Amino acid sequence: MIAGQILTGNKKPNQCPEFGKKNANLLILLACLWFHLKVLVQLITTIYKIKMIGLLINIYAGLEHTFEADHLLAVNNLVTNRSKIKDALKDGMFWGIGHTATIFIVGVIMIGFKISINENVFSYLEAVVGLMLIILGVIRLFKLLYKKRHSHTYYYSHEHTHRNGVTHTHMHAHTYYHSHPIASFKHAHFDGSTNYKTAFGVGLIHGLAGSGSLVILVISQMKTPLEGLMYILIFGVGSILGMFIASGLFSIPFTKSILKSQKLQYSLIIISSAICIVFGFKIIFTNLF
Repeated sequence: MIAGQILTGNKKPNQCPEFGKKNANLLILLACLWFHLKVLVQLITTIYKIKMIGLLINIYAGLEHTFEADHLLAVNNLVTNRSKIKDALKDGMFWGIGHTATIFIVGVIMIGFKISINENVFSYLEAVVGLMLIILGVIRLFKLLYKKRHSHTYYYSHEHTHRNGVTHTHMHAHTYYHSHPIASFKHAHFDGSTNYKTAFGVGLIHGLAGSGSLVILVISQMKTPLEGLMYILIFGVGSILGMFIASGLFSIPFTKSILKSQKLQYSLIIISSAICIVFGFKIIFTNLF
């Protein structure tokens, strides 16, 4: 029995190295797993940061694109019709939506359906933008300078007693004619302050003119059609944000609560409309001659 105990006792020391070896292997395995997990997390974080940086750069590109001269002149001309900043901000937002919609449609045609559009077409579209600027400037000047003639009729009555004691009541009416510039002509007509179709349409035309170069850039840089279209949408978000800011800033001088001098407002409208017309002719000449 003593011998058995001795033999049994001799086995226990032999088991310790095997048990320690298993624990050591387990610790090594856990360390390897932890290392690979850490590397994976770092890789995902890096990719996420790169994507976020790319996203922000894309939005900034759209925002910067908004501040091109023809875009600013067109929207500045639109917001001179607004007496409230919130209406001007909506003009900017609808311009951006129209601009993005056109670029996205052209992107679907060129990227999704692999249809190429001749670069000369976009030159003609740029000339259309120039024509649009001229029309916007002329219409704005017409609204400001054209005198709207209208009348007011006043009625009154008085009694007249004859020698025979008979009393009559006489009715009289007087009509006065005068005129106001359309810009200050206030009557109960359709409220155009809630109509943003013009801003949306201007954005559509601007999108047509500027979509060619953007889509060609996207085709050269993006790996898949879906990635390219997503780039265009994110770019559009930046353009909406940019014009939202620009329209708000441009509307400040034309807000009645801020600039109360009507003569100064009219002067600013004339200057902005004249610049819009001149720049429109410049665009047409550059793209057609």
